[in-house]
Amino acid sequence: MTDEGYAHPELLWSPADLQARLGEANLRVVDVRTGEEYATGHVPGAIHFDLYGISLNDTSPAPLEAFIWMWGYLLEVRGIGLEHTLVFYEETSAFKAARGFWFLEYLGHTDVHVLNGGLRAWRAAGLPLTQEATPPKRKAVTPNRRPELLATYRDVLDAIGKPDKVILDTRTDDEWNGKWIRAARPGAVPGAVHLEWTNNLDAAGAFKPAAELRAMYEARGITPDKEVIPYCQGGYRSAHAYLALRLLGYPKLRNYLGSWKEWGDKTDLPIVEPWKE
Repeated sequence: MTDEGYAHPELLWSPADLQARLGEANLRVVDVRTGEEYATGHVPGAIHFDLYGISLNDTSPAPLEAFIWMWGYLLEVRGIGLEHTLVFYEETSAFKAARGFWFLEYLGHTDVHVLNGGLRAWRAAGLPLTQEATPPKRKAVTPNRRPELLATYRDVLDAIGKPDKVILDTRTDDEWNGKWIRAARPGAVPGAVHLEWTNNLDAAGAFKPAAELRAMYEARGITPDKEVIPYCQGGYRSAHAYLALRLLGYPKLRNYLGSWKEWGDKTDLPIVEPWKE
């Protein structure tokens, strides 16, 4: 099991950890890459679930309920239940695997993990790939939601200016600075702290050790005594920050699911333009 000084090292599995447990009846390994990538070779027994684009840009109650139902169905047809041990992976420890991790925790899963370093680390360890795929058996999913792990636009609005809360912008520099506009308005949530999600990873695509992560976040005032609400464009890269901070043991985390696509499109919500400050 990956350690690196994390408060919760069990959230990350090394390739050796995963290899040792392949074949366990209760294990579900989830490959979140594209179908083409999955077809060229994947971890033996892995289920394919490219979850990118399964997004929600309106966190009002009715759309959110429909979104949760859709996720439940997608998990059901892939035979993924809340009682299974889940391991998400992609090419590196990137944001699609983190998004799967966060959403399953939100649905009430208590045994979900990410392959640290992804398939790149699996290959580097000399472990086998296969092109064989077995259709999963459907499994009914009854979510046991943890609403404290998800932020709506109302939660973000309420957090602005609160000393015990920090809003974390995980987008690129160009998005933060208004050079890459991906919503009706460029800008940022007032008071947000900017730290691009890629800073969580080392050159090999695995999570940095705890000491490096902790120093990086605390230098920006993102400390464990505060509730942290990360956002990006659509709740993927922000889920990566959620996982990084979970590794460090931060107790109060809420991923803003709608993120900038929702916030920037809602013209009645306040924004700032960092490039003018």
